[in-house]
Amino acid sequence: MVNLTWKSAGITDVGLKRQDNQDNYHISEDERCLVVCDGVGGETGGALASRLAVETVETLWVSEPPDLSDAEAVEAWLRRAVGEANTSVKQAADASEDKKTMGTTIVMAVTGNDGILHIAHAGDSRTTLVRDGKAEVLTTDHSVVMEMHLRGQLTLEQCAVNPYRNLITRCLGHEENVEVDYSQKELQCGDWIILCTDGLSEVVKPEELGPTVSQHTNPSEACDQLLKMVLERNAPDNVTIIAVEYKKVEAQVPTTADAKSKSK
Repeated sequence: MVNLTWKSAGITDVGLKRQDNQDNYHISEDERCLVVCDGVGGETGGALASRLAVETVETLWVSEPPDLSDAEAVEAWLRRAVGEANTSVKQAADASEDKKTMGTTIVMAVTGNDGILHIAHAGDSRTTLVRDGKAEVLTTDHSVVMEMHLRGQLTLEQCAVNPYRNLITRCLGHEENVEVDYSQKELQCGDWIILCTDGLSEVVKPEELGPTVSQHTNPSEACDQLLKMVLERNAPDNVTIIAVEYKKVEAQVPTTADAKSKSK
């Protein structure tokens, strides 16, 4: 297993067609825990739902983080985090007079000590791996068109232009319990991970995403370039992007002071 280090960046933008930004995201201080949420159910309701979900995860990461050396513990923590985020949104919706239909998608990724990326999601916000310039979507959209594709009724190309492509079949805040999809991916030196809302994935396809991200050596610049592409294509929705670049930990060359210390 290659020892990895990483750096990350995130960006969010209202886009060119919406009045309010209903997306929210969070990168933990140690950059191990990443969260992206896309609110649904009205402008103010969607924004509140996504913010509540992100804040719930952020608080849990600080107060009760998982054992990052234990894959089962990380999976259990992710499922718990999504469950608690769902409860936060559902309770706020039930208590509201005008936001009872609010909800949010969620996609989360946690980098474990063993170089394994742990992913949990509900909705159509995505995690994508970029390796050697090629993009691999690691999550399956919980949407009407994706369910039709999985049943063999639509091709992916048809899904991309179907008028019902934005209808999701799973989100936080609408039911007492939410089904969470969980998966793992072993990371390699040179990998990139992109978390995003459908404001990016609807506009920049995987075959474009891979080469675009691979041109950069800085996650902030990669986020800026992807956002620029979306804006140049009229940005029909809010767009949120987190980019993470993984590199091999470089061996430290002993200094003269280190050598003297060891000789004592």
